[in-house]
Amino acid sequence: MKKAVVIGGGISGLSCATMLAEEGVYVLLVSPYPSERSQSVMAAGGINAVFDPCSQGDSISCHIEDTLRGGRFIAGTESVTGLCREAESIIRYLERLGTVFTTDDDNKPLRRAFGGQSFRRTCFCGTSTGKQIVSGLVMDARRLESAGLIERRPWVFFHSALIKDGVCYGALLFDERGGSLLVEYADAVIVATGGQNALFGKTTGSTQCDGYAVGRLFQQGVELKNLEFIQYHPTTLETSQKKMLISEAARGEGGRLFYIKNGERVYFMEAAFGDKGNLMTRDVTSRQMVNTGEEIFLDISFLPDRLIKSRLHEVWLLCEKYRGIDVTKEPIPVSPSVHFFMGGIAVHNNHETNIQNLFAIGECASIYHGANRLGGNSLLAAVYSGRLAAKEVAGRESVREKPDFAGFISDEKNRMDRIISEKSPFPVMYIRDLLSETMNKSMGIIRERASLEDGINDVEYYISIAERLRYDSSVSRYANYTLGAMLTLAKAMLSCAVERMESRGAHYRADYPGESQDYRAATIVSYQDGDHAVRFDKECAYES
Repeated sequence: MKKAVVIGGGISGLSCATMLAEEGVYVLLVSPYPSERSQSVMAAGGINAVFDPCSQGDSISCHIEDTLRGGRFIAGTESVTGLCREAESIIRYLERLGTVFTTDDDNKPLRRAFGGQSFRRTCFCGTSTGKQIVSGLVMDARRLESAGLIERRPWVFFHSALIKDGVCYGALLFDERGGSLLVEYADAVIVATGGQNALFGKTTGSTQCDGYAVGRLFQQGVELKNLEFIQYHPTTLETSQKKMLISEAARGEGGRLFYIKNGERVYFMEAAFGDKGNLMTRDVTSRQMVNTGEEIFLDISFLPDRLIKSRLHEVWLLCEKYRGIDVTKEPIPVSPSVHFFMGGIAVHNNHETNIQNLFAIGECASIYHGANRLGGNSLLAAVYSGRLAAKEVAGRESVREKPDFAGFISDEKNRMDRIISEKSPFPVMYIRDLLSETMNKSMGIIRERASLEDGINDVEYYISIAERLRYDSSVSRYANYTLGAMLTLAKAMLSCAVERMESRGAHYRADYPGESQDYRAATIVSYQDGDHAVRFDKECAYES
């Protein structure tokens, strides 16, 4: 029986694991926390699909065009076409799992407007679409667990891939409870670890998504792509713990952005872009907000109370709970925050990396979004990518011979022992905090060469001391050994941003404010012996 190791228990990981199991592949699902705690549950707004009956004038080809345009034409046409064409079947699949979409009087899914889209095509479950999808997938996974086709490993983390001569033979895992390394040989490893939120500290996402797996695979020879493209969500609410997402659904239902000047409201997005100004793409909206230099508010108070408490229920609840704001009566103070990473592991259309039998899916894979993601496309890509990779793995022959990795495993054990025994005055989390300060300063909404190079210098210093730090008992054992790979990934992100000397999508350079045809290409970064090599691929890399 073939075996696959799936790293990550969010929507993409669950979609992949369940389909693999249905195809007769034994799945080891590695996720330290329950899927109900994954970042996927935070996806509030909805999932895009064009299906009959669609909005007048809408079509699958229009969805494809909007996605490519929103990504500023550096996503692969073939991959985006596949994504959009499968959207309707994915909605039907989710309905069969029990996802309860908000419907109209004819019991057909309602669709709301989302930024950067020509028509209403975003299906939703109030403002808890991600939760609904996770719930359905979890129940399906439990059915397959009870049949002995999926084994879930709680409190186990990814450590390294087992790679030899360009082929992946399994994964080395870290058991947090016992502090030991576990060897798992497999016919395929599928990475579904999300974005790298922890590099930036307080964001809209989960700090469980720390970027370690991507950084470690990069160190092991896996190529990365488009790391400079980081989506800032324009509407988040500041709290003491994190940036709380005010879903784009609030603007899709008619919410308006404004600031106050001389006692009067200025609806700046409408002034700049007309009636659809509040639903411009997220990169455009975030830059406009920053450029005003003013405190920005989002107003939905004029909408009917019944609509707010049904379709925008979570927005209403979180504003009341965390800031005591009654959105039916007063506006919401909002600001942009790091939200989604278009860049990640470079993959082929079947989601295989440049390493044979190693796949990446979901947010950690860079393929569909180009320079900027459309709202509603991330949930679609999470389900689609997981199922696509599963089909590819299920259709392959088993890997017969497994090399001996005893030397590699011994070296990794020794490296971990060195990290946790150092007597440095600086604990690991102190450097993690410095890293987030550096990344927020250098990789903000508006960038320039000087601040990017300063960021690289800072990160290079952190790298030089990363394995000479003090064990930090305030966090998990896992968190103590992840820093080196996270820093390597941070330097790769900064290097990509320095080399892209133009402004495109979510990457805006004040010193190069326009798009350039020379950079209408994917950014590919590779790692060898500590060096980061950046190149631009006008074929949008791995498209075939």
